[in-house]
Amino acid sequence: MQLYAYDAGQCDPKKCTARKLARAGVIKSVNVMRKIPYKTILLVPFAEKALSPADIKSTSSITVFDCSWDEIAAFKEALRKLKRIKRALPYLIAANPTNYGKPFILCSAEALAAALFIVGEKEQSQYILSKFKWGDEFLRLNEDRLLAYSEAGDSSEVVEMQKVFMNDMKKAKKT
Repeated sequence: MQLYAYDAGQCDPKKCTARKLARAGVIKSVNVMRKIPYKTILLVPFAEKALSPADIKSTSSITVFDCSWDEIAAFKEALRKLKRIKRALPYLIAANPTNYGKPFILCSAEALAAALFIVGEKEQSQYILSKFKWGDEFLRLNEDRLLAYSEAGDSSEVVEMQKVFMNDMKKAKKT
């Protein structure tokens, strides 16, 4: 599976996981939106559909939108107009040092690894995570969720599973 990152130029270069993956030759970085491959799955948090294994039929690449979580809203309109297959990742928990334990706030490497796992590219997912000290922790924290999402038939099944996982988390916090 080909991997890309749109680099919005907002990350700390020393901490940016997408830039580290690009330097290692694992992904290709683009810094102009129109250079995002046309038939790619573009991972954005406000997509209308969740990523599912069914999405693999429509593409051979995944692109992560790499920008600061504080600035993502500024790109919403431009991304809405961009004619690409847009998907959101379901409920997962970050393991990176900056956002450890926070749901949905994944770094680019975690997002790409999760997407690969969900669409059935588990070995490539593990390879990406092997580039980071905390990579195994991401898989440990999210193993049940990733396995369940990777067995879903479509986006609506992923969303239903996500609801169950989120409800379980709420119940666990109350006790």
